[in-house]
Amino acid sequence: MTEQLPDIKKQIEQGDTEAAINALTNFITAHPEQSDEAYYLLGNAYRKKGDWQNALNNYLEAIERNSESPAVQARKMLMDILNFYNKDMFNQ
Repeated sequence: MTEQLPDIKKQIEQGDTEAAINALTNFITAHPEQSDEAYYLLGNAYRKKGDWQNALNNYLEAIERNSESPAVQARKMLMDILNFYNKDMFNQ
């Protein structure tokens, strides 16, 4: 079951985010009781694609399922990035 997750993590690291998202979605459907790590990885895949909203949603789902998830730190870092974003720079 969870043997799939290291392979999916490698896909994300190699930039194959679409395949990773599909594999993680299938994993979550098949193993909902073990999905906190899968949601964290899904958040990473979406973050790598630049889809901030889906990344945050999946990090929050991982945190809801496991308050000790590494998604806690990932969410904090993503929020720091989004809060640093200066919208005024684009209004010049």
